Amino acid sequence: MPEVRLVGPNGEQVGIVRIEDALRLAQEADLDLVEVAPQARPPVCKLMDYGKFKYESAQKARESRRNQQQTVIKEQKLRPKIDPHDYETKKGHVSRFLGQGHKVKVTIMFRGREQSRPELGFRLLQRLADDVSELGFIEANPKQDGRNMIMVLAPHKTNKTKPKANAS
Repeated sequence: MPEVRLVGPNGEQVGIVRIEDALRLAQEADLDLVEVAPQARPPVCKLMDYGKFKYESAQKARESRRNQQQTVIKEQKLRPKIDPHDYETKKGHVSRFLGQGHKVKVTIMFRGREQSRPELGFRLLQRLADDVSELGFIEANPKQDGRNMIMVLAPHKTNKTKPKANAS
């Protein structure tokens, strides 16, 4: 005769009963008989409102998704021979992105003969990192990637709370 260990609707132990008796108890209480541990000997079943259980677990999942932090990577492109005013504009964009709590991928594009002078791009990226050091830090050091040199800047942890206060 197949038997199951039955757990009541409030978590109390009913004991080991026949499946037919467990189904009858569930029907009388207008609840569902749900198998919670099929690998146990004997299997463990619980009396519960399965629709309510599914709804509450979906609510918990939705709440945990809401609390997750989405990381956004903004990109800023520069050239090695950038005009001082253009550099200040791009630096302003990088500062704004870091202030909003976003990561920034700074790319320097080399063309033609500029490719033979990667140190120019490296110095420009270091200068940019120094200029925005109060807002962010270098997460990935500058590295050559074909015709481009890439560096990733990340905001300091304390900056993430500030943009929400300013936005409202």
